[in-house]
Amino acid sequence: MCFRLLISLILCGVPSFALADFRFSNIDGGEIALDDYKGKAVLVVNTASKCGFTRQYDGLQSLYETYGEDGLVVLAVPSDDFSQELNSEDQVKDFCEVNFGLTIPMTTITTVKGRKAHPFYRWLNTEHRFEPRWNFYKVLLDQNGGFVAGYASTTRPMSAKLTRDIETLLN
Repeated sequence: MCFRLLISLILCGVPSFALADFRFSNIDGGEIALDDYKGKAVLVVNTASKCGFTRQYDGLQSLYETYGEDGLVVLAVPSDDFSQELNSEDQVKDFCEVNFGLTIPMTTITTVKGRKAHPFYRWLNTEHRFEPRWNFYKVLLDQNGGFVAGYASTTRPMSAKLTRDIETLLN
């Protein structure tokens, strides 16, 4: 029975019920498991320190400060897939703390597109046809880890569209 399930997962992709199994390496050490955020809405954002959209870190922090107590988690996923990230996790962490005062959780530098993408991003692409085309693409997950919507880089964190979607989830 377990063998059949494994073969099914390999052939059909990761089903949405397995979302809770996605884990990222935490930039502060240890792991970030999406399952730890069950019951909270989660905004996952692939980020880069040397991008024209990097100022959006301010908006991501504002989202967290505005909606965090109501149940929103903002997760930054630094990526060098578009050749705009610093060379090390220490540099990324220092850059974000010094320039933006970030207190949101952050992963280590992670691949978000293509065959080598993190399993979470492969799941997004396979199940929801969503793959970041640039830095600061955003993915909103509901309180059970289900895909709600994806947003391009041009959608600012505090935009009416994104905050309306977040408020709908939290109410």
